[in-house]
Amino acid sequence: MTYVHSKTLNAPFDEVVARTREALSTEGFGVITEIDVQKTLKTKIGVDFRRYLILGACNPALAYEALKLEANVGAMLPCNVVVQETGEGRTEVSAIDPVASMQAIDNPALKDKAGQVGQKLRAAIDRL
Repeated sequence: MTYVHSKTLNAPFDEVVARTREALSTEGFGVITEIDVQKTLKTKIGVDFRRYLILGACNPALAYEALKLEANVGAMLPCNVVVQETGEGRTEVSAIDPVASMQAIDNPALKDKAGQVGQKLRAAIDRL
């Protein structure tokens, strides 16, 4: 089982970030956190790194359902989506597979909910 669903596009980074946000929104997700890894690594440890953005995506209704099923599942939220430059004008988008990340929790109802979230994340990536 892979832990991400990915797609590589022949498009510039900023364009792909905008398209990713739109695709996530279409599937009911909002971006509630954003980590600019390139900037963070440069600021904190002086390392030059490719453009790499982690978007914390949340579908509030599905997050609420998951929290009702498992009180501590919030430690695994939000769902991370990575947008990164891969060179030669290409940009990759990868979304976590929530089913893979929930394997440690023995709660079949939660795994079903994770499957629903995963379908929506895959749909968002596929529409790019």
